[in-house]
Amino acid sequence: MNETYFEQLEETLYHEQLSNGLNVYILPKKGFSKTYVTFTTKYGSIDREFIPLGKDKTVIVPDGIAHFLEHKMFEKEEGDVFQKFSEKGASANAFTSFTRTTYLFSSTDYILENTKTLLDFVQQPYFTEQTVEKEKGIIAQEITMYDDQPDWRLYFGAIENMYKVHPVKIDIAGTVESINKITAEHLYECYNTFYHPSNMVLFVVGAVDPKEMMAFIKEDQASKTFEAPQEITRFFPDEQNDVDIKERKLQMDVQKPKVIYGIKSNNVNISGEEMLNYELAMQVAIELVFGRTSAFYQDVYDKGLVDESYSADYSMENGYGFTMIGSDTSNAEELTQTIRQSILNHASEWEFTVEDLKRITRKKIGYFLRALNSIEYIANQFTRYSFNDMNLFDVVPALENLTMEQVKDAFETLRNENAHTVFTIVPFEKNKNE
Repeated sequence: MNETYFEQLEETLYHEQLSNGLNVYILPKKGFSKTYVTFTTKYGSIDREFIPLGKDKTVIVPDGIAHFLEHKMFEKEEGDVFQKFSEKGASANAFTSFTRTTYLFSSTDYILENTKTLLDFVQQPYFTEQTVEKEKGIIAQEITMYDDQPDWRLYFGAIENMYKVHPVKIDIAGTVESINKITAEHLYECYNTFYHPSNMVLFVVGAVDPKEMMAFIKEDQASKTFEAPQEITRFFPDEQNDVDIKERKLQMDVQKPKVIYGIKSNNVNISGEEMLNYELAMQVAIELVFGRTSAFYQDVYDKGLVDESYSADYSMENGYGFTMIGSDTSNAEELTQTIRQSILNHASEWEFTVEDLKRITRKKIGYFLRALNSIEYIANQFTRYSFNDMNLFDVVPALENLTMEQVKDAFETLRNENAHTVFTIVPFEKNKNE
């Protein structure tokens, strides 16, 4: 078992890759009574085209299948797994993102027993055509519910504008039409390909003895049989640099317009240290230009163009990335024109000082250190960094070493106006006869 001590954070991370390929990380936290355990596969909604394990031909599976599979994993022949967790005082959950699916529990007692439950139910799939058909109605209701949420439609509308063919533009849950095509055979095919231990990470954080926990996990995995690890072949279409749709509006039942100004990133085929530095540089750049302490924000706030819903951030994974700046607003057109002009001005004339950079990086380091008091934050973020060949605990030194040149260069990639898009949700037009 490897031990890595992070002096700045006073944390010791324990790691071992088991013989079946599973990467296990354990982070004991002094003073915590709760333990949080996540079991994550590098498999999300964008993984729709791949070569199944043991086959040689590419398949394209129905949209929403990763999320559908997550739902079905909790249902077993002997009953619902949630009940088993609750009997041992644990709270269990799961979520699916674009790039990964996570199963988790938190508990103050019976940690080993609950870990056993987590490992067993994720590693023992049970699907039948009957239970699959039953689930379709439940997920269809969930899809319909999200379709009625303006903020969700705003976020996905902006992504749909940006991407022409990349599957990130497809809703994580799929559509009612796509999930109706899912069969038990589809689920087993995806499960067997993506749920192999070599494609997964088990992360344990909190009130835990690392040696005892690692020995327990190793014994559990040694008692189970898995196919030999194989590299997964995934396919993603070549995406254009420009956005697919420059501007689009949608009418919904809202009090005032909601708008997102999106900028599609083209520097996305990176990972590891390069990805960490670029992501942090872009986030710092966005904070400098569009953060709540910026001159831009003060201007649009004084004009009443933004309210407390305002946000500005950069997100990326290997293969895609985007900046989103948005708010509920009284004048969507004026706000988006102000955002556009601010991007172009700063891309050509960067007026920020080294002191400005130090202020923002200190602020981000402060937020990050406070976030490390949340074992939920640590577990969920650590796995995301791990799958991108990064380490969560490298964030602080990376921020401390960030240069103004890196930040400026990152922001200048936003200059291309063909990568800009606007998505607006507006209130329904009132009937003139009313």
